[in-house]
Amino acid sequence: MTRIDELKNYLREKSSAGIALAFSGGVDSSFLLAVLKELCDEKPFPLQALNMRTVFQREDEIAEARQTALSCGVPLAEFTCDPLSLPQLRNNPADRCYWCKRHIFSVFKDHAEKSHLEVIMDGTNGDDLHVYRPGRKALRELGVVSPLAELGFTKAEIRKLAAERGLKCAKKPAMPCLATRFAYGTELTPERIRQVAQGEELLRKLLPADIDLRLRVQDRIARIEVSPDELETILRNRAGISAGLKKLGFEFITLDLEGFRSGCYDQKEE
Repeated sequence: MTRIDELKNYLREKSSAGIALAFSGGVDSSFLLAVLKELCDEKPFPLQALNMRTVFQREDEIAEARQTALSCGVPLAEFTCDPLSLPQLRNNPADRCYWCKRHIFSVFKDHAEKSHLEVIMDGTNGDDLHVYRPGRKALRELGVVSPLAELGFTKAEIRKLAAERGLKCAKKPAMPCLATRFAYGTELTPERIRQVAQGEELLRKLLPADIDLRLRVQDRIARIEVSPDELETILRNRAGISAGLKKLGFEFITLDLEGFRSGCYDQKEE
């Protein structure tokens, strides 16, 4: 039995109840949506993708999610919420992801119930189980099903299978929410979030589209994280980068010599 067969068998058992998939447009949820659509074409069942628009996302991510859902032929329900209205999130606590996921998936759950979709799924993968992900607690509490995690699909495996299905996002870098750019305890404001988004957009214009990049913020310092292979590119363009980031309001511009590190602010889960 292939891994795809294993996944399809798992999904087939859930499909008759109707499925609502939390959909960001990233490679994990896009791959899962594509496989669900394949099953739906074989034997129709209620299927809908759900996307939440927040200040923590870049505008182009929202557009890409719409395009992917459209190309898969799956209806997309879009919602908007303001996580910064939650008092638990304002100062970016270490369990920020729990409160944010709890809020977002409560909205999804309410919609799914009204739409008679009994199963809510998300694209959490097997690798996510080995790093600090406080949002998983919220998913468990709300009964969200994570097929890729439960079956142990790794990010590399998902990228390979997504490429085989011709998904354009197969090589797309992970795009965690913009709140992850700030150290825990930092007050989050729409202005600060926008500043980081614009700063990363400036940097991405200089770098290959498929590389990992983060602009971390600590007080008045902007710290650029890229893969070691791209350090030279940053240095070669340092004058323009420095001027551009200072124009956005950053006072000190630094380059992290350790390179890109996913979740560098994350603490170990107890």
